[in-house]
Amino acid sequence: MSRAKGRLAGYLFVLPALLYMLVFVGYPIIDNIRLSLLDVNVMNISKGHQPFVGLDNYVLLFKEGTLQKVLVNTLVFTIACLVLQFIVGLAFALLFNLQFRFSQRLRGFVMISWLLPATITAMMFKFMFSNGGIVNDFLMRLHLTSSPVEWLVTSGTAMLTVVLANTWVGIPFNMILLTTGLTTIPKDIYESASIDGANTLQRFFKITLPQLKPAIMSLLVLGFIYTFKVFDLVLIVTNGGPVNATQMMSTFAYKLSFDQFKYSQGSAVSNVMFVLLLIVGIIYLRLLKKEEQL
Repeated sequence: MSRAKGRLAGYLFVLPALLYMLVFVGYPIIDNIRLSLLDVNVMNISKGHQPFVGLDNYVLLFKEGTLQKVLVNTLVFTIACLVLQFIVGLAFALLFNLQFRFSQRLRGFVMISWLLPATITAMMFKFMFSNGGIVNDFLMRLHLTSSPVEWLVTSGTAMLTVVLANTWVGIPFNMILLTTGLTTIPKDIYESASIDGANTLQRFFKITLPQLKPAIMSLLVLGFIYTFKVFDLVLIVTNGGPVNATQMMSTFAYKLSFDQFKYSQGSAVSNVMFVLLLIVGIIYLRLLKKEEQL
């Protein structure tokens, strides 16, 4: 009887969180799927008749070709940010793990970029990379260019700008998780390896990276999810331009829904993004389960 009461008490504690998830997460997802199967636009949104079109919205988006370009943009942006964030974050984690003087103060200084609101960061990078911004001024003072670089109106440089902006935001997150992982590695392993004659690179590739594998796996998956759905930073810096060169899945769904008032197509893009992130989450859970079984 006491076990049944304990189980009931557990269910009661979980119930508020479950209701919250059903109302604020489950219902919007289900309603978004419903909306993507209808033809809802600015002309009929207030009317009762909203025709059912099935998968026509998805077919139309893929036929137009813009969705494929946006998907490629999002993947390029996400992978580039993950690589840069991980490399720089790992370098900072290894540096601050040495526990030199002022290491804690410098670590706190690096965290500033993560603590700033995304809109502030986006506006800062937009002004920095504008024609009269500090980046062009710096390049011209060093005589690396004779005229201002059109960072935000050229396809390649516009993508580079948003990648750098998002990388600057994500470096502290990578640093903190990797630093936590480094603290769990026993010092005895390094001492034994040193006695056996292993140099710094050998210790890094044979001890540090394998021991950081769980942290790296979690970091890459969480980083992929957070980066894949970046919205405000890209919207403010480039607004998806020039000519959709930096248009992401999130900004494209926003553009369809609130600029062009194609609500059903915007919902369809959101659902495609949801399915892709769901697949990534499932793969991560399977890898984690396999890792625990080893």
